[in-house]
Amino acid sequence: MKRFFDRMHPMKHLTILTGASRGMGLAMAQLLCAHEHAQLLCISRQSAPELDSWAAQQGASLVQWRADLAQPIPVAQKLLEWLQQWDPSEFASATLINNAGVIGHLGPMTPQNDQLLQQTLAINLEAPMQLTAAFLTATRAWAAPKKIVNISSGLGRRAMAGSSMYCASKAGLDHYSRCVALEEASLPNGARIVSLAPGVIDTDMQSDLRAGDQSQFPERENFVNLKATGALASPQEAAARVLAFLNRPDFGQQPVADSRDA
Repeated sequence: MKRFFDRMHPMKHLTILTGASRGMGLAMAQLLCAHEHAQLLCISRQSAPELDSWAAQQGASLVQWRADLAQPIPVAQKLLEWLQQWDPSEFASATLINNAGVIGHLGPMTPQNDQLLQQTLAINLEAPMQLTAAFLTATRAWAAPKKIVNISSGLGRRAMAGSSMYCASKAGLDHYSRCVALEEASLPNGARIVSLAPGVIDTDMQSDLRAGDQSQFPERENFVNLKATGALASPQEAAARVLAFLNRPDFGQQPVADSRDA
C-alpha cells in the first residue's frame, strides 16, 4: 500500500477529516491510518468501528467524534479548543479535509424545501467555512506546513437543473477557497488551500441521484448511464487520487482544481 508520508519522520502528521464513516471519506481515513505516525481526527454523524481496529493494527492514532455538521458552530468551537491543547512541535504537518456533503433536494426549489435548504447549506458550505476558520485560528503560530482540502464537485462549476441546492453550495465552496487562498498568501507560513473536485464516485450520493424523479430531475438518466457503463470510480480509487493530489508539490497554486487533472 502506498505510504503518503515519510515513515522515517519521528513527528506526527495531523489530519482532520469530516464525513469519514462511509464512501470516499472512509476510504481516505483507511489510507491515512496506514502510517504509524498519523494522528487522525474523524468527524462524522456516525463513527466507524472498523477504523478503530484498523488504526490500532497500523500503529496510527485515531480519534472519532460523532457530530451533526448541520449544526457546525459547536463542532468548530470544539475543534478550536482541541487543537489549542496540542504542542505544535509534535507535528510535521497539519491538514484539514472538509469531505462531508449531502445532495439536498432533487428538483426545483419550493418554499416547502426551506428546512432541507438550510441543512444542505450548513453541511456543504457553512461547516467547511466554520471548521476552516477554527483550524486556521488554532494553528496560526504553528511552524508545520498547513493544508486544507475542500471536497467540491464539478457541479459547483457546471449548472444542473434540479440540483440547485448542491450546485450552489459547491460553487460557494469554490469561491470561499479562492478568498482564503488570497488571505493566506499574504501571511507568513500561510496555509495552502484547494477546493477539489474528486470526479464521479460510486457512493450513496450517486444512488440518490439515480433514484431521483425524472420529471423533477431531468439529468437522472445520465447518472443511471454512468453506473451502467462502469464510469464511476470506486471510493478507494477516488480517495487515493485526492490524497495524491494533496501531496503534489504544486498543491495550492490553483485554489480550485480537479483530482483527475495531471
